[in-house]
Amino acid sequence: MTTDDVRRGQTRNLALATVAFAVSFWAWNMIAPLGVRYTGDLGLTAGQKSLLVATPVLVGSVGRILAGALTDRFGGRLMFPVLMLISTPFVLLVAVAGEAESYALLLVFGFFLGIAGTTFAVGIPFVNAWYEQSRRGFATGVFGAGMGGTALSAFFTPRFVDWFGYVATHVIVAAALVAMAAICWTFMRDAPTWTPNTAPVVPKLAAAGRLAVTWQMSFLYAVAFGGFVAFSTYLPTYLNDIYDFDLTAAGTRTAGFALAAVVARPLGGVLSDRIGPRTVVAISLAGTTVLAVVVAFQPPVEIPAGVAFVALAFFLGLGTGGVFAWVAKLAPPEKVGTVTGIVGAAGGLGGFFPPLVMGATFELLLPGYGVGLVLLAVTAAGALAFTLLGVRPRSAARS
Repeated sequence: MTTDDVRRGQTRNLALATVAFAVSFWAWNMIAPLGVRYTGDLGLTAGQKSLLVATPVLVGSVGRILAGALTDRFGGRLMFPVLMLISTPFVLLVAVAGEAESYALLLVFGFFLGIAGTTFAVGIPFVNAWYEQSRRGFATGVFGAGMGGTALSAFFTPRFVDWFGYVATHVIVAAALVAMAAICWTFMRDAPTWTPNTAPVVPKLAAAGRLAVTWQMSFLYAVAFGGFVAFSTYLPTYLNDIYDFDLTAAGTRTAGFALAAVVARPLGGVLSDRIGPRTVVAISLAGTTVLAVVVAFQPPVEIPAGVAFVALAFFLGLGTGGVFAWVAKLAPPEKVGTVTGIVGAAGGLGGFFPPLVMGATFELLLPGYGVGLVLLAVTAAGALAFTLLGVRPRSAARS
């Protein structure tokens, strides 16, 4: 391939991967924007509501480990369509469970809906292979902006339900998954430099687990991305409980939160290429620590509460871009997919537990969520110290 062909391939495949990631994340986040509706229809407690919105995060997190390892072997051009097609029936089954007003079925189908969230572990190694070392922060940052699918879901899902109906909304998203799978299969290509890693999956995972970078970045990503996921899924409920916003109003504000993180993520990648990922991640965690304390005091809406939440989202997004720029620089190229899967799983799991903590503390310590937010501040402060003192440049990529 000529240099021009490579550049066109980079742009096309990065764009396709980002859009596919966004559509998948929309599907992954179908339950959370309707959490208030499910609470009213099913008479859920705060704890039940928290479990419902957090359940898809679980599979979307743990499943990334396998998805990343399989991407090293089969490539993103195959894995993107396969995962989107597997996710499609569960989007429709969630609608069936909602219509039946069955909490148990919503939990079961929501669990498998989490498969849609595993595409993150496909896209990072896919775009990483297309770009040279000096531009991988940019590439992974732009791809990561596809997490804006959560913003699309938060903004449009409640509106689609109003405009088209509850079941029709799920049919539309399912159709979008199928259409995007077809587009990826037709137009997406693996990088010319990419070669399949045919080693058995379990030994690959074990080898990645022996890399210090895997666990160092897992911890940092659990804080940065976990914080983003936790707020993206639970913020509609939080805004309803604390500020009494209805479903649409809460969804609009949650979309604004997610959009701020989406804008910040590629910026975090680009800045990492220029000033280093350690500095970017440190800035992110410092900002997160301060703003988590601010929102813990439940400031008045819209100012300063709205500004504080948007700024918090921006700092979290900056950190997600910085962490994966760090992964791209430190992980061995042939293990990027496997390392990405483990780190991505840690990030998703970081977003699974906070909603459960928020729901539990809200029930036990009415009338707010201050304890959960203070815990976020303490965790972010600890991660900041680890970023500055615990990650050693030369040994981070090796055990």
